[in-house]
Amino acid sequence: MSVEQLDLLAQLPAGQPEPVADADVLHQLEQWVEVGWLRALDRALAVFLLDLAPDSDPLVLLAAALASHQLGHGHVCLDLGATMQAPDLSLSLPPEGQETGRDILLPSQLLKGVTLDAWLQALAASVMVDRQPEGEQPERPLVLHGQQLYLRRYWHYERQVLAALGRRLRARPALPSGLPQGLERLFADSRQQPDWQKLACALAARGAFSIITGGPGTGKTTTVVRLLALLQEPAVVAGKPLRIRLAAPTGKAAARLTESIGRQVGSLQVSAAVREHIPTQVTTLHRLLGSRPDTRHFRHHAGNPLALDMLVVDEASMIDLEMMANLLAALPAHARLVLLGDKDQLASVEAGAVLGDLCRDAEAGRYSEQTQQWLEQVGGQSIAAAGLLAGDERQHLLAQQTVMLRHSHRFGTDSGIGELARKVNHADPQAARRALGQQCYQDLHQHMATGLDDPRLASLILGSGAAEASLPGYGDYLQLLAQQRPAADLSAEDPTWEEWAGHVLAAFDRFQVLCAVRKGPWGVESLNRHLAELMHRRGLLPAAQGWYEGRPVLVTRNDYGLGLMNGDIGIALMIRERPLHAGEPERMVLRVAFPRNDGSGRLRFVLPSRLTEVETVFAMTVHKSQGSEFAHAMLVLPEARSPLLTKELVYTAITRASRDFTLLETRPGVFEAAVAQPVRRVSGLDLGSEVNPRD
Repeated sequence: MSVEQLDLLAQLPAGQPEPVADADVLHQLEQWVEVGWLRALDRALAVFLLDLAPDSDPLVLLAAALASHQLGHGHVCLDLGATMQAPDLSLSLPPEGQETGRDILLPSQLLKGVTLDAWLQALAASVMVDRQPEGEQPERPLVLHGQQLYLRRYWHYERQVLAALGRRLRARPALPSGLPQGLERLFADSRQQPDWQKLACALAARGAFSIITGGPGTGKTTTVVRLLALLQEPAVVAGKPLRIRLAAPTGKAAARLTESIGRQVGSLQVSAAVREHIPTQVTTLHRLLGSRPDTRHFRHHAGNPLALDMLVVDEASMIDLEMMANLLAALPAHARLVLLGDKDQLASVEAGAVLGDLCRDAEAGRYSEQTQQWLEQVGGQSIAAAGLLAGDERQHLLAQQTVMLRHSHRFGTDSGIGELARKVNHADPQAARRALGQQCYQDLHQHMATGLDDPRLASLILGSGAAEASLPGYGDYLQLLAQQRPAADLSAEDPTWEEWAGHVLAAFDRFQVLCAVRKGPWGVESLNRHLAELMHRRGLLPAAQGWYEGRPVLVTRNDYGLGLMNGDIGIALMIRERPLHAGEPERMVLRVAFPRNDGSGRLRFVLPSRLTEVETVFAMTVHKSQGSEFAHAMLVLPEARSPLLTKELVYTAITRASRDFTLLETRPGVFEAAVAQPVRRVSGLDLGSEVNPRD
């Protein structure tokens, strides 16, 4: 059937469900696009393949569109077996609890009568699908590996990551001189047994690739600062200081690491010369690699590698598969790579859950007898009593370079936030609910809202309710904005303006509403409108739309010209500004204040009209909150259960809070369902056989 014939069929009304072999697949895909179930891009791929091969089996076209759809949901490939077992659930269709119309088929209906074998055979017979992509045949758009269907580009990314990590895991760079003595000096104040931070430094020192994972407050930054000192000290003594770079996926995460490392380097028990060669400035991965505007390419790649000897990447859970492939390609062969991150947090927005895939054995340990003996010899630490599973050097090579930090310095035994995070992480909804309700935990709060007009919602958001008077809310920054404004006649040069703006930003940053979804009455879009209107009605904001003083905004795309990164938060403020031309008077203007994120504590003021990629941020998604920390975080759960609501999402929201966490529910049972549902991202990034990865 030609494209023209299928396009004509697509204009006809839908008939009764038929087996997919006889159905008009493009018509069904078009209906899914119209109701928002699929992206136009997903259907376009099926049309493209049909244009290349007009006799394509409808099952191949359907599989291609669904593989593209899965990429949009974070999956690297389409798992055909899982799709056949539970099509609607596996594909998250319909999305976010939407209901289907009478004429729109569900995936389970479209696949009625189709067997897994028939689908695999149709794909294997297609000229658009490779089954042995390492062979000499021309490259085809799709790759079938077992029961997993890939878009070729992502198949290559996965193979590149496996091959690069395999090479690095097999490499054994020279150990720094005086390693045992250096470890003992840097961890002289340690009281932990075993001291996982010390063990992490030891393992990272012996490898070209290592992972340090752990929850909030477990000391990941402290560990890496001491690791840098451990490696840099002998290099400085030898007159060849290491070229070390620090990076993070987002500007917000980079700013937090810059601030944290800057504080800790000064307290290191090393010489001033060594401290001078430990970097404190953190850049984003895009800036490190040199992103090229309007392309997927970077200035640094295998043919133009980065000029460094060691790279540390924080918040590695946010790195997607494509970025990891690009990063590994740009690293010189001799350079060390250290990934820091919390394996239990949400994965990247884009396709892939790289850190989660790599940390499958982190909690179990899986250290070999050789590794344990080496740690005892070099680090003076025994892990025999830690209750970890034993591993084999060949079968668990990655585990020998992975350390999970297990002691939280932030959330002790009396911390409700810590206890709740642990119960959620263990996917135990009943225990999590009990933790929320225990009176002994003063840092946990739960409320049930009857609707957006519930008066308790306003009290919680503004922090003005009697029961929540001690909790930070948006009332703090609004009060500071109104009552501590500098005198209007102060000169534009007076530092009071920047000090005041900095205090407003800091007050806003103490509280954040977090949403699980974007759409719906309890999603980000609706809540942002509602909260702006609520504060406007109460006279706290001069407007609820457009640009107005007090509007908080979130940058949604890197803007290197303005020095703003995706995730940066600014607030629109009226400030006094110098005249553009000599002889003109100073004037009051609306500018958006942003932290510079360079460790200086200074701000930059941006003209609102220059900010084209921002959105109001009284509420943000949990995904966007990664890399941030708030004194008080409030998670708002929607009324309907959804595949998006997972224990990883709830855990990430909880661990954004440093002092207080509030759960705002809109319907009973949604919290329990989310905690019981772990995220499942489909990929083939399995390093179980990384000693001989497929290139």
